[in-house]
Amino acid sequence: QVQLVESGGGLVQAGGSLRLSCAASGRTFSSLAMGWFRQAPGKEREFVARVSRSGGATYYAGSVKGRFTISRDNAKNTEYLQMNSLKPEDTAVYYCAAQLVSGAPDQPYAYDYWGQGTQVTVSS
Repeated sequence: QVQLVESGGGLVQAGGSLRLSCAASGRTFSSLAMGWFRQAPGKEREFVARVSRSGGATYYAGSVKGRFTISRDNAKNTEYLQMNSLKPEDTAVYYCAAQLVSGAPDQPYAYDYWGQGTQVTVSS
């Protein structure tokens, strides 16, 4: 089993920044590809970003590319999502997710473990 705990969400004005963290335990962190998803009220969960096991490869949704940066520190068993130039449409619950076996990077079904989520609210 893998336990994932997100932190760092909050309320921020449009144009501001937040950094989310996801602490993992229960399995060798470097064996997991990691991702971030988000879900706004009344909408489906959508892909945000993914980072490879080594951290050397990243992949972003078009809506966040150039504004968000995903990274990981395998020594600290933690992944991060640096969010800059935030917009009201970025408001959602953000979830980190872990992938045991490489699969579709942007599909929720391809991830095996999920955190409980952290709320991000961007005011206009």
